Amino acid sequence: QVQLVESGGGLVQAGGSLRLSCAASGRTFRWNAMGWWRQAPGKEREFVATINWSGGSTHYDDSVKGRFTISRDNAKNTVYLQMNSLKPEDTAVYYCGAARGTLGTALSTSYDYWGQGTQVTVSS
Repeated sequence: QVQLVESGGGLVQAGGSLRLSCAASGRTFRWNAMGWWRQAPGKEREFVATINWSGGSTHYDDSVKGRFTISRDNAKNTVYLQMNSLKPEDTAVYYCGAARGTLGTALSTSYDYWGQGTQVTVSS
């Protein structure tokens, strides 16, 4: 059974940092692009960051560029999201996804697998 399990969420003050992890099991995703998405209460899920299969190419939403860093460790079948300088507007449930192809993508329809999400709350 294929699973993506996020961890690392929590409550942090504005300006703080968190590191999210997404561990995959059931199959390898070393050849798949991965991504992070988030959903705030009352809003649709939105793209945050994506990384290609090798980790050599990344892409971020403008709202997190310069503050968030996506990375991956294919030996561990795990993708990470380092979040610095957090703002209250970053509060959301964060989801990781595994894309169908090798190139990073901001299209949600390109993702075949999703985790259950981890809550990130940033207090002002």
